[in-house]
Amino acid sequence: MAFADATRMDDDDLLRYSRHILLEEFGIDGQARVSAGHALVIGAGGLGSPVVLYLAGAGVGRITLVDDDEVDLTNLQRQIAHTAARVGQAKVQSAATAMGEINPTIQVDTHVCRADAQLLDELVPQAQVVIDCSDNFATRQLVNAACVRHGKPLVAGAAIRFDGQLSVYDTRNDASPCYACLFPADAHFEETRCAVLGVFAPVVGTIGVLQAGEALKLLAGIGEPLAGRLLMFDGRTASFDTLRVARDPGCPVCGHRTVPAPHGA
Repeated sequence: MAFADATRMDDDDLLRYSRHILLEEFGIDGQARVSAGHALVIGAGGLGSPVVLYLAGAGVGRITLVDDDEVDLTNLQRQIAHTAARVGQAKVQSAATAMGEINPTIQVDTHVCRADAQLLDELVPQAQVVIDCSDNFATRQLVNAACVRHGKPLVAGAAIRFDGQLSVYDTRNDASPCYACLFPADAHFEETRCAVLGVFAPVVGTIGVLQAGEALKLLAGIGEPLAGRLLMFDGRTASFDTLRVARDPGCPVCGHRTVPAPHGA
């Protein structure tokens, strides 16, 4: 169920979302925007689990999940949307079950497949925000390129070992970089997977929760999104660092955009 305006919320909805509605910056109008919103989540694993649970609890009206993997016993250390009883199920189906138990009023669409360019060109234009919770560089590049093509904000996170990072790439703003501005597709980054290097479970949860927060801010139209900033988290010291990041005018993915004139020029 999605709400086009606040007048369509019934008493149960007002009670369910009351803690958001009580926030001055959020209010009933912000909740109405969230409830009318559509989020596309790529990946239903360690990052995707907290993302989809928080989006479901917040009442995002429609959530689309894409993942080709099945729940494995090794996932249960950190992928909190899944349970031992659902080992062997498709992750998107397992996550949808968990989401429905939290909030049966929302619409959940599932795709048991890998996110390729063709699928992304179908799904990205329908969403208001895209959350990349994938675990490999190639998929991140495909998701970013689709978001640039269709002018959709991208909330991208990653976690490995004790380290996590997060940013919002919103190329609707000409000054905002895209993911490829920071991590070019032709760069030779070492492919890092938690199956080989390990990952501290709470780091994954921390980044996923922050991704959910950025997505909800974008849907509700509140706060200051993380666009133009890269947030890094060190789980060893429980410390955060933020770097200012700029777009690359020569980026092959988003370089065709108009570069804004310097302030005061």
